[in-house]
Amino acid sequence: MTSAAFPALPDVFLTADHDAADASRDGNKINVHEASIAALQDAMRSGRTTSRELVDAYLARINAYDQHGPGINAIVTVNPQAQAIADALDAERQTSGPRGPLHGIPLLIKDNYDTADMPTSGGSLALASLQPARDAFQVAKLRKAGAVILGKTTMHELAAGITNASSLTGPTRNPYDLRRVPGGSSGGTGAAVAASFAAAGMGSDTSGSIRVPAANQNLVGIRVTRGLSSRAGVIPLSSTMDSAGPMARCVHDLAAVLDATVGGDPDDASTLDADAHIPPSYLDGLRDNALVGLRIGVLHDFFGEHADEDEVSTIVRRAIRSMEALGAIAVDVHIPNLMALMRDSNVIHHEFKFDLADYLARHEDAPVGSLTQILDLGLNQEQLDGIFRRRNVASQRDEAAYQAGLAKRIELRHAVDEAMQTNGVEVLVYPMLRKKPVIIGEIQSELNCPLSPGSGLPALCMPAGFTADYVPVGIDMLGKAYAEQDLLNYALHWERAIQPRRAPFSTPPLVNGRAPRSRSGIAQIDATTAGGASASLRYDIDPTTGVMRFNAAVNHADDDAVIALTLQRWTDGHAGPVQLTLLKAGKQAASGEVSLRADQLAALAQGNLHVHLYTRRAPLGAGHASLVRAG
Repeated sequence: MTSAAFPALPDVFLTADHDAADASRDGNKINVHEASIAALQDAMRSGRTTSRELVDAYLARINAYDQHGPGINAIVTVNPQAQAIADALDAERQTSGPRGPLHGIPLLIKDNYDTADMPTSGGSLALASLQPARDAFQVAKLRKAGAVILGKTTMHELAAGITNASSLTGPTRNPYDLRRVPGGSSGGTGAAVAASFAAAGMGSDTSGSIRVPAANQNLVGIRVTRGLSSRAGVIPLSSTMDSAGPMARCVHDLAAVLDATVGGDPDDASTLDADAHIPPSYLDGLRDNALVGLRIGVLHDFFGEHADEDEVSTIVRRAIRSMEALGAIAVDVHIPNLMALMRDSNVIHHEFKFDLADYLARHEDAPVGSLTQILDLGLNQEQLDGIFRRRNVASQRDEAAYQAGLAKRIELRHAVDEAMQTNGVEVLVYPMLRKKPVIIGEIQSELNCPLSPGSGLPALCMPAGFTADYVPVGIDMLGKAYAEQDLLNYALHWERAIQPRRAPFSTPPLVNGRAPRSRSGIAQIDATTAGGASASLRYDIDPTTGVMRFNAAVNHADDDAVIALTLQRWTDGHAGPVQLTLLKAGKQAASGEVSLRADQLAALAQGNLHVHLYTRRAPLGAGHASLVRAG
């Protein structure tokens, strides 16, 4: 089964078949692009590669694409011990065999998880030198499972937003559209996993910060039931709302990392009952066809109605219809006062200042001790100054208001449970965001993601489709308490039937260990078909950035004149709207550079991006020609 939301895209997008994904070789190097954990493990088991080679392959991709080429800017720190750790794990494999599915697998960790071998900055300039003495609980569990912690990823400063703004690292780019945010606060992990900088990665989610980057990067990400995973050793935003967990390119990878990270922790009181609710293995418990007969509750109040929200709403509704075609039963669900309950149950503003101070007090060598000190020293990103100052006003918690917020959380949970029971549904579905990711520097608004943290219920975000300009859209599935296995199974059925994963254009497979070279081409409009006028366009495109450098020239009769030379998409024998104007009225030649989006690059690869000439003699079109790639 296929869906128009996930088109077959040449050259710039790759469809991943994660059951057959192959860690193939690129010359003398292993090609890890889009390879699943299972494929990497199989390659190590068969002797076709080693953990050390995997580390080197991911480091090569980071070198090619993170600060160079498209400049994704998703990595804060590369672990200087990663190669040595991989060597030790390779030796262990030879002597005693693998520890499990993550043995030798390189992973990336959001930079608010404590790591004993790397600083933990929380995305803040103020904490750039903070060096924890021990690993966060989940990091320690990953190391015990045999994972290689390859490095730390960028994040929205102190996890206080969802656009990945940071005083330490600057903006991180969405690899599907380099102008846009990756989402946050775990945006660095989302961008890095999408770009195949590691096999999978870890994020944290207080409002939606695992699931928003997953939505924006065509990934799967899960926020577990409150208390199922430890937050110990993770810089807090809100001690009663924080959650920490994985993002991955496929459901099997998500389950493998989840297996290694859930469980009770004496240092996190919320997890003391966790082990009673965890199956022997989420990975082994995966099963297909879970959507058949599933009753899905559609929260139509979460679908945007404004013009800039219509496209996302349409994509998610199409995804729900596809689920119905797979055997699910969709019913409308309305929860009275839902938006107000979500707003009033948010206690971040009551907890953040005090939770942060408590965390810093546990680190003797912390460079600062409070939010006040950060603000006084000007060590925060300008975009976050207002929200930090508002959250820093109170000298102590307003206990009455705080308790009222916690009470609203109970009310929200009751309202959700009652709605699901009354309507006989196992999950609620809705768009992760009502709008596509904003341009870097803008504010992302209209959020649906707080339903899970407010209610304490688990939620899994999975791909819903792409916008017309090939920006990913995610659909969130909220389940009942401790229904993580069910959510994984629903997502697996969707993944296998729809095959929604598409790799971003900006980070393609390396060629001989390097980013692919630029591609040149030419388009020529002949005078015999253009009313006596002719035009030529020579171009060179960097496939990792979409930047096209061009030289355009037009010849015409003395009594004619150029109106414009444009780029337009050609579909079904008709020209689409003007996308770029390369040569303006009265000019006969021009050169420069423009940036093409992923959809424009795909149109070029399909032969559907045309140059059009308009002149005084032929104002409705003197001719057009397809851009032909020469190399």
